[in-house]
Amino acid sequence: MDLLSAIVTFFQKGGLFMYPIAIVMVLALAITLERWIFLRRTEKENKKLWNEVQPLLTRGELEGAERLVRDSDTAIGRILSNGIAQSRVENKRSEVEIATEEGLMEVLPAIEKRTHYLATFSNLSVLMGLLGTVIGLIGAFAALGSADPTEKADLLSAGISEAMNCTAFGLMVAIPSLMIHAYLQSRTTSLVDGLEAVCAKFVSTVCGRSRSGNA
Repeated sequence: MDLLSAIVTFFQKGGLFMYPIAIVMVLALAITLERWIFLRRTEKENKKLWNEVQPLLTRGELEGAERLVRDSDTAIGRILSNGIAQSRVENKRSEVEIATEEGLMEVLPAIEKRTHYLATFSNLSVLMGLLGTVIGLIGAFAALGSADPTEKADLLSAGISEAMNCTAFGLMVAIPSLMIHAYLQSRTTSLVDGLEAVCAKFVSTVCGRSRSGNA
């Protein structure tokens, strides 16, 4: 209870700008949770589907691979579906590569969306903290002009405390948001690199078998 009371007191003494910073914090937490769950689930589903499809592609069983990816809503499923459809029309390497790249472009927005907001929220919380600090100091010094000399020290102390609390809270939101943004961006980049590797493996497997059969 002492910790909770201290947090409430800290928040109350921070002034009006503590509330918009708190809203930014809630939004950052919501995006963090949503993106972490999404990326984790996407990686797991992609890996599972690729482990099932890869042996079929290696054996040249495109029909079986197509059945697996047709009903899949995963990123790899959509990419491979494009590639297999193109390989049935024209099994030319350049055309199959274009088809898989188009599939990759279709899934990238869903993978990359919202993560960049965390960097924006980080900057926003710092700026709102600084604005709250400036406004708090302006209010404190303005109050000193009409205050009783015996009360000036207390008013100045209270005003500076409010200003510093707002800055501190802004930084408390900004630093974790920036670190989480870097982490999620790294996970996103790793996921995209994995999809690009799958595209390359798919093209090499399908087109390589075709050339071997023609030889």
